[in-house]
Amino acid sequence: MIVCIAEKPSVARDIADVLGAKNKKDGYIEGNGYQVTWTFGHLCTLKEPHEYTPSWKAWSLSSLPMIPPRFGIKLINDPSIEKQFRVIESLMQKADEIINCGDAGQEGELIQRWVMQKAGARCPVKRLWISSLTEEAIREGFQNLKDQSDFKPLYEAGLSRAIGDWVLGMNATRLYTLKYGQNRQVLSIGRVQTPTLALIVKRQQEIENFTPQQYWVLATVYRDTTFTAIIRKSDEELAQEESDQKESAKKTKKAVENRGIPPITDLPTGEALMKRIKDVPFTVTEVTKKAGTEAPPRLFDLTSLQVECNKKFGYSADETLKLIQSLYEKKVTTYPRVDTTFLSDDIYPKCPGILAGLKPYETLTAPLAGTKLNKSKKVFDNSKVTDHHAIIPTGQPPVNLTDMEKRVFDLVARRFIAVFYPDCKFSTTTVIGETDGIEFKVTGKQILEPGWRIIFAKPQTNLPDGMTDSDAEPREGDEERTLPTFVKGESGPHLPTLNEKWTQPPKPYTEATLLRAMETAGKLVDNDELRDALKENGIGRPSTRAAIIETLFKRHYIRKERKNLIATPTGMELIGLIREELLKSAELTGIWEKKLREIERKSYDASTFLDELKQMVAEVVHSVLSDNTNRRVTTMEEAVKEEAAKKPATKKKVSAPRKPKTAAKEVKPENPPADEWVGKPCPLCGKGTIIKGKAAYGCSEWKNGCTFRKPF
Repeated sequence: MIVCIAEKPSVARDIADVLGAKNKKDGYIEGNGYQVTWTFGHLCTLKEPHEYTPSWKAWSLSSLPMIPPRFGIKLINDPSIEKQFRVIESLMQKADEIINCGDAGQEGELIQRWVMQKAGARCPVKRLWISSLTEEAIREGFQNLKDQSDFKPLYEAGLSRAIGDWVLGMNATRLYTLKYGQNRQVLSIGRVQTPTLALIVKRQQEIENFTPQQYWVLATVYRDTTFTAIIRKSDEELAQEESDQKESAKKTKKAVENRGIPPITDLPTGEALMKRIKDVPFTVTEVTKKAGTEAPPRLFDLTSLQVECNKKFGYSADETLKLIQSLYEKKVTTYPRVDTTFLSDDIYPKCPGILAGLKPYETLTAPLAGTKLNKSKKVFDNSKVTDHHAIIPTGQPPVNLTDMEKRVFDLVARRFIAVFYPDCKFSTTTVIGETDGIEFKVTGKQILEPGWRIIFAKPQTNLPDGMTDSDAEPREGDEERTLPTFVKGESGPHLPTLNEKWTQPPKPYTEATLLRAMETAGKLVDNDELRDALKENGIGRPSTRAAIIETLFKRHYIRKERKNLIATPTGMELIGLIREELLKSAELTGIWEKKLREIERKSYDASTFLDELKQMVAEVVHSVLSDNTNRRVTTMEEAVKEEAAKKPATKKKVSAPRKPKTAAKEVKPENPPADEWVGKPCPLCGKGTIIKGKAAYGCSEWKNGCTFRKPF
């Protein structure tokens, strides 16, 4: 009998249908020589510290660093998981062959291999590797099964990630909790979460410490057109441009003459320039017209989709991940947890069929029907695709979608249609004039042929059922500004103006901009080529970044103000406490991520990565234990008391039993009140979460010996 194991029951049912397995059993489906079973995501996890050494159960500085000689796995303590595992174990013990049908990614590989190891599977194993759950894709995948051994590096990378997170998280969390949290508040430290928090804190500090600088903009109106004085670039700007050109995959552009006047930083200088040019005629010195083309926007990877959904709809990264995962399971889009915006060449022959299946978009796909589709290197490039290609529609009808799913699907569908449309053609006109030696410039842009921009044009009358015009993707950066006809050498009167301006602080992170910063190790870049070059050193993987941001919310390290992400006092204090750059540096964490990707590609050894990580943790422990200062983090309870003390006292009723609860309700969101302890990490054991009893708060791990108790 051949045993197939999928990651979810719904996927197992789809696979069973294709294989002809119809007989439903308890925990699996049987038929036609196959037994199709499933997990519920993770069934196994790495063992807890005390399961290696009993003395590690109690949190103690003397026990650090905790590094087991050999890591082991265990079943997650859950009755439904244990029941399903016994079914899987029984099937695998009798199997002639096992087919790993887990999600085709690093996490999916780890999940299923751990289950097979725990079940003691000994028979040959094949791997199903597909990018969509359509019947055609599943059937094709089973016709082209791969050897499990081909994916050993993928498993090693996933295992290294899990062990690395365990080693750093377990040791650093206990270390900082005991040293700086007085063992009363868990200070969660993570390989990815801490550098991400550090990005937010750093940005917040830059905003708080920002000193606005006054400056003035010199402009003049000539023939009803406003020309702005050309400002000479600073040495810092020139150096940054040079750096960007070196990092970019594009060829270095020819250096442009640094022309213009110095920035106007005081009013007398501006007024003097105004007076100088007031009665001098304005003369047009250059008129240049340049035809340009703009390629369609890139297809979506997970991060760019999360960014777009956050900008357009305000969806969190986690919400977008859940929505696109649901669309994948409903078979209308391909595998979502991807970090490439390209398609492999083998997808090209399937594209006409996919377009034909997008019935709600017939108005847009009709011009492409019966024609040879454009095959751009910006879309189809085998060298840019590893495990999976960009997120695209499957061509299956988008039915039974929620309103939120419709919006996400619409973005994916339109991007896919757009890549086969012609480039947008435009004309850019630049006019330069001068008066008394001071140069001014104005630029106008005119769309000549919209090309792919028709896909996103408004108003839209071809929207799928349930979509509204306001949901459609707006055109970005295509504002037309047609200038009057200027002739070189023409001259005439003008009206100069001087406008007061102030330098602006950096903007707080939103989820969209934070995701981009995580993707590029803290560097915010708009250029696609440059962003691709920096992806190798990104923080975390596309599939984990949403969870990391959610963790920061749950730990009350950050909060949200409208769309802005703001670090709480606890988050600020925690980053302030950490002096070890390895724990909070985005760039250094990005280097670790790069090494994990190299393990996946067999160009770096997993054991070396883990040895380096263990050494780093040992050094961090030694450094923190050597800290003789009295630094500490304000605990949640202290923060509540401090905040309550700030409130004006109306009546002094010390003995009033409900007074603390009332005071707590008035506390700002970043300092949760006592009655919001539910769900927070247990400050005693660190394993469980706070639960609410009849007379007191306790820990979910009370059955396992945790004695935490806090009366109401």
